[in-house]
Amino acid sequence: MREFTAVVNPAAGGASAAAAMLPVAHLLRAAGAVVEVEYSRGLEHARTVARAAGEQGRVVLGAGGDGMAGCVGGALAGTGAVFGIVPAGRGNDFARALGLPTAASELAELLLNGEPRPVDAIEVESAVHDRVAVLGSVYAGVDAAANQNANRTRLLRGAASYYVGALRAMATWRPVAYKITVDGVEYERRGYTVVAANSGYYGFGRLIAPGAEVDDGLLDVVIVGDLPRPAFFAVMNELKAGSHVRRPQVEVLRGREVRIEAAAPVPYGADGEVDGALPVTARVLPGALNVIR
Repeated sequence: MREFTAVVNPAAGGASAAAAMLPVAHLLRAAGAVVEVEYSRGLEHARTVARAAGEQGRVVLGAGGDGMAGCVGGALAGTGAVFGIVPAGRGNDFARALGLPTAASELAELLLNGEPRPVDAIEVESAVHDRVAVLGSVYAGVDAAANQNANRTRLLRGAASYYVGALRAMATWRPVAYKITVDGVEYERRGYTVVAANSGYYGFGRLIAPGAEVDDGLLDVVIVGDLPRPAFFAVMNELKAGSHVRRPQVEVLRGREVRIEAAAPVPYGADGEVDGALPVTARVLPGALNVIR
């Protein structure tokens, strides 16, 4: 019988992470499993708890949104520990990419009996972050500004917070001159954002990288180039189905290491929590994390 340590973000999804963890923990315990619940006091505390539990041979659960999944999963990358996700945030995009169930009974059954399978992680390196690992994507541009706005929004939840955050970011955003280096090859592009994606989804269900696979050892680099502002709003709608990649202004590259630079100050983000300013380097960590899925 597995033993679990759940690292819970008490603020995720308007404090819904704690509520979502309760029935899952009850079902796990009813089946005979040992479950410890730790409430995170911040990202570094969550990483410390996760690593300690993993070293003890426990299955480590990240309960919250993409920020908590990326934080806990990233902390365990390369350690051999087993990771599980209890999706309970606003976006839950990495859980969506894995096809995880949301019903407590189905999720508990998966955590008890599902087999761990390797997935890739992303190593993020910048002046702010010295090689921190995340799971979903690294994005630099208007979407990073939109996510910062969404994180500051307290009156709205879910997709509404992202949409309002994007509108606020677009009000002042101008296309940026980027230098993107993919596996040593340089590309100069002008546009709205550059996304290095391990998972296809980000920003509450937006399919930014339809061809991305979490276990192919590659990052999909999606460049949304310079286009008229009305067309950019159309792209936002096309992200729901991933049809934006058909536009000539949208380019998709693939590689193992991506460095993103810009001629002007540009924010970047990763998994909804980690953020900073360009330049940033994203490297794939193939099969670095064992996830129950």
